[in-house]
Amino acid sequence: MGFLQSSGRLLVAILWLAVLASALGVVYARHENRRMFVELQQLLTERDELENEWSKLQIEQSFWSGHARVESEARTRLGMYTPVPEQVVIVEP
Repeated sequence: MGFLQSSGRLLVAILWLAVLASALGVVYARHENRRMFVELQQLLTERDELENEWSKLQIEQSFWSGHARVESEARTRLGMYTPVPEQVVIVEP
């Protein structure tokens, strides 16, 4: 009888420790899940900000490289002009 009681107590103690370990595992997993979710939200916000900046840079690039802008800069800063037909020379191979 004493052996059965002591083995029963040991089994209860082992099961109790297993329940505690499982509970701690659940708490840790939930904490990690929340931490990772917050990090994901921060990264998504950063991604959206970077995409916004990229769009603005593309618009700025298209402005600076537009034909009208290049022609305007060539005329004002470089003193270039479109040649009159008499100044055009056609070279044939």
